[in-house]
Amino acid sequence: MVLPALTEATSPLFRPVKYALFPPLGLATLAGYLHDDDEVRIWDEHVQRLRLDDDRPDLVVIQPYITSARRAYELANAYRARNVHVVMGGLHVTSLPDEAAAHADTVITGPGEDTWPEFLADFRRGRPRARYHSTQRTLTGLPPVRRDLIDRRRYLVPNSIVVSRGCPHHCDFCYKDAFFAGGRSFYTQTVDAALAEIDRLPGRHLYFLDDHLLGNRRFAEELFTGMAGMGRLWQAAGTVDSVLATGLLEQAVAAGLRSLFVGFETINGDNLAAQRKRQNIGRDYAAVVRRLHDQGVMVNASFVFGMDGDGPDVFDRTVDWAIEQGIETATFHIMTPYPGTALYQRMAAAGRILHQDWDLFDTRHVVYRPVGLSARQLEDGYWRAYRAFYRWSAIWRGAATKPLLGDRLRHLTYAGGWKKLEPLWNLAIRARQVTRALPFLETLLGSFGARHPEKRKSRDDRRTAPAEAT
Repeated sequence: MVLPALTEATSPLFRPVKYALFPPLGLATLAGYLHDDDEVRIWDEHVQRLRLDDDRPDLVVIQPYITSARRAYELANAYRARNVHVVMGGLHVTSLPDEAAAHADTVITGPGEDTWPEFLADFRRGRPRARYHSTQRTLTGLPPVRRDLIDRRRYLVPNSIVVSRGCPHHCDFCYKDAFFAGGRSFYTQTVDAALAEIDRLPGRHLYFLDDHLLGNRRFAEELFTGMAGMGRLWQAAGTVDSVLATGLLEQAVAAGLRSLFVGFETINGDNLAAQRKRQNIGRDYAAVVRRLHDQGVMVNASFVFGMDGDGPDVFDRTVDWAIEQGIETATFHIMTPYPGTALYQRMAAAGRILHQDWDLFDTRHVVYRPVGLSARQLEDGYWRAYRAFYRWSAIWRGAATKPLLGDRLRHLTYAGGWKKLEPLWNLAIRARQVTRALPFLETLLGSFGARHPEKRKSRDDRRTAPAEAT
């Protein structure tokens, strides 16, 4: 089972720590369906490059993302040349099944909980089909994830976990609708099964990789009730409307939430309607940040540049707003029309897609014709935003927004450690010692949320989001 490396993660000189964060949980989940006497290996090329040599297994499973498609096809072709059966699946394969089928013996589209066991049974009988597509969407009876196949030493966050599939929202730039076509697009495990999986994980720290852990309120509330008292510290992703929902955030914090990834996406309100980001429309972004900080939760904010309502000033305005809110970390993207999305279809119909070099569909390059600014302005602005947000003076400014000294120190430590110490992260990755930083991460996360929410000073209460986002 192979997770091919993203093209940007293969540099012999430097690899950011984000490529050594999480193990290939999807492949480890599929491995749970294998027989006890099956011999299986999981190979994650982000942390260990695969050398083919004389490797001739009976079956190879490859899971490509869009910017690893070229490498995935290279591996698939090499194995097929040795008469090894190759099966491919995942987001990119579901979006472009015919492209993938040119390099694989079997293509699986959509989630694999129903189709993967069916394929295995056919393969053992010697009659595997060329195509399988998921229609029955359920996580009932999901076997335990084969975490024994994962080398925990290679990952900062080995305790990643997924307890749901998909998302209840339908944003135009998201892969989800194409991936889940033909069945339910959002569903969860049973709470008991999720809690059992959490119980199997050692240590304190967890990272929920669910697209929207708070998307089903009833499930989330029952999960958090079950987690209360476990002593876990965890990070997850949620939406602005779920943060503002009465009582839900408080339950998550009581269960151990200490950091939340939030898709703000844009500070231009007109962009939200154009991309069907309806869960953000009319929301007070500043209130979202205040609410998280008042509960002792760090904010990892996501922003997308290059939507049709953006002009050359969007980069500085976005960065200034994020710093003024005291956001701890931010992730910036150039809008990228992935194949299979409504955004791609709309841009392709308008003749705005520049090429199909999937290596460049990495949210760091412009692959379409922008409207409000040039391609050069968009790429330059993207890089400028990262530099501006993570320069020491900006980190100090963000920390200074916190009313308590302890919060300021935590902000400095987390934001500075994430970006300013990347050369040290690179050394730790190459020495297979990155997991040694986990106790420090747990200590830092544990210091968040350890106090009762404090009343903010009047100057903090007066901070509001830019008018376009309210």
